[in-house]
Amino acid sequence: MTRERHSGVSLDRVPIARRAVAAALAAAVLIALAGCGPSDQEINAFIHAWETSVSSPEYRLQPPDGLEIRSPTAPELDGQSQLVRQDGKITLNLVGDVKVAGLTPSEAARKIEALLRTYYVDPQVSVRVSATNSQRYYVFGEVSAVGAFRYTGRDTLLNVLAQSQPTFAAWKSQVKVIRPSHEEGRRRVMTVDAERMIKEGKLEQNILLEEGDIVYVPPTPLAWVAMRLREIFWPFAPIADTVTNPVQVTEGVRADVDTVRGW
Repeated sequence: MTRERHSGVSLDRVPIARRAVAAALAAAVLIALAGCGPSDQEINAFIHAWETSVSSPEYRLQPPDGLEIRSPTAPELDGQSQLVRQDGKITLNLVGDVKVAGLTPSEAARKIEALLRTYYVDPQVSVRVSATNSQRYYVFGEVSAVGAFRYTGRDTLLNVLAQSQPTFAAWKSQVKVIRPSHEEGRRRVMTVDAERMIKEGKLEQNILLEEGDIVYVPPTPLAWVAMRLREIFWPFAPIADTVTNPVQVTEGVRADVDTVRGW
């Protein structure tokens, strides 16, 4: 009777319930994932919807972006490297604090030129973004490296997967790239067969990420079921250990008793 029931739980029924739950979960996963995979139209819409803006004049400076200032007419500024501070400003020789947050690199250069006209005739300034520290993309799911990563404007899906290192439980044929937006109609999600891309060199879906993109590597159906079962049966784990390893538990109790007696 001790082996059949413990704390009101029938241990003989646990394997049966476990198999039933596993079958139900597996069926639900397979049904939900039926028909996955992007069409050519979806791929083209996703890739060409918005061009990357890091190297274009539309890039807006934000803290803590790194800047490189060049000015052949103002040697005091030429070659200076600056980080945009949290107040949105940089500090330069001669002109002092300059607020550049929200400006494009060319707009920041024109603003610095205007300030330099107090000291120079027809000053020339160029501003280059040396580090896009303010922009990130995100990786989640079955990967070794999860979190936010610095966006460079040259981050492809293959680069991201190589850096984040999918685990053995990763479903690499169902990798999702999510492009968030505050506008409902501009949100996009695409499922990419990264396994085929890696094994066969099919790079049509090796999309160039944009700032704020989310890469989610889901678990395989079997791994997903295993994780759900682990969650469901986690409260029963101590009970199962007590029944399946009675000698180990008994020895542990004896050791505790001996320790108390020794006090």
